[in-house]
Amino acid sequence: MKIYNYKDLSKSKIEELCSRQIEDDKLVESRVADIIKTVREDGDQALFNFAKTFDKVELKKLFLDREELQAIAASIPADAKKAIDTAYENIKNFHLSQLKKEDKVETMPGVVCWREARAIEKVGLYIPGGTAVLPSTFLMLATPALIAGCKEIIVCSPPQQDSKTNCYLAYCAVLLGIEKIFMIGGAQAVAAMAFGTESVPQVYKIFGPGNRYVTTAKTMVQNKVAIDMPAGPSEVLVVADETAIPSFVAADLLAQAEHGTDSQAILVSTSNDIIAETIKEVEKQLTILPRKDIAAKAIDNSYAVLTDNIALAMQFSNEYAPEHLILATEEYQKLIPLITNAGSVFLGNLTPESAGDYASGTNHTLPTSGFAKAYSGVSVDAFIKKITFQHLSTEGLNNIGTTVETLAAAEGLEAHKNAVSIRLNFESGVGSQEIN
Repeated sequence: MKIYNYKDLSKSKIEELCSRQIEDDKLVESRVADIIKTVREDGDQALFNFAKTFDKVELKKLFLDREELQAIAASIPADAKKAIDTAYENIKNFHLSQLKKEDKVETMPGVVCWREARAIEKVGLYIPGGTAVLPSTFLMLATPALIAGCKEIIVCSPPQQDSKTNCYLAYCAVLLGIEKIFMIGGAQAVAAMAFGTESVPQVYKIFGPGNRYVTTAKTMVQNKVAIDMPAGPSEVLVVADETAIPSFVAADLLAQAEHGTDSQAILVSTSNDIIAETIKEVEKQLTILPRKDIAAKAIDNSYAVLTDNIALAMQFSNEYAPEHLILATEEYQKLIPLITNAGSVFLGNLTPESAGDYASGTNHTLPTSGFAKAYSGVSVDAFIKKITFQHLSTEGLNNIGTTVETLAAAEGLEAHKNAVSIRLNFESGVGSQEIN
């Protein structure tokens, strides 16, 4: 893990450190474009072919139905079932709190405006596979979708070598009442949900994290379908002062690093000793991890930054805009107002990012690659859209009419003006008037 001193960093170097660009991005874009084109042209057959090419699986069909999911789910260990149940209840409770009805507002006498929420009818959920299978992501995406009231929820996840899914995802499907899981992974899953195939319904919005191929595919289909956010490789930034506990910080960095070799684990600290002790702990804890090879490569591409004070540490964090921000300090309360860019924040030495990943209740599908400067994490809001309403009474029409007529005339839009004038004349008994 490289170490930088913040006061020695130029603006361009800070921008470089905060960039997540990878050299072969253009190659990824080219490959993804070909995959999308093939799925659009060949439909289901392309999905069967890609499963054979990328997943090394010959699928007989593209989905598992409810009976198959129930059979697979039956093999889930009791402790895992209990853990999923607990996580689901916490996630559900947190997201239920986001359902709020907005008040009607009388903007002026007789003019009433308000908004009402409507669920996005058809949504697609991508549950990553590959080096790790994520039932937690299934819960994080499907739970708010169900709370929002989405009518059709399409779930895609890469197949295992037996062409099926694992008992954890199957149990989540049964628990949540999901009737099918499509055994489709990667960019081809995104393309299938965006454009539809003979078997996969087309959706209106696609959700879910994934590797660079999945993320690139999501950005490429945005002219056809909405997406939750550009969610790429996972990342964490830990702000630590002298009250941090190095073994805890190291564990948090490694928890993120084990996601994939392209994950980033950043430490920003006001203490040289904390940085040195944390790096020692990383090396110590790394040796016993089952995914140590993956984590080690991610750590090699990560770094630490030494700052003179905590305000500068927060300044760097806001520029980086991390997916996960951990405030490893006893003074975390004072730092909350300084946070402007972060996906999800973990406060104090006893709050690991893992809690949010699995079971605290907050959503773990979060903006990465600096997109926390403009995007929020997934919530019930992500699965709904807000429709505005307005109603004018006679009083309201009379009160607002002249204002609208004047503004329409100023813009040279006479038909807009007449839409008001004709009503004003009608209400005053003059009757309809020709446009002058």
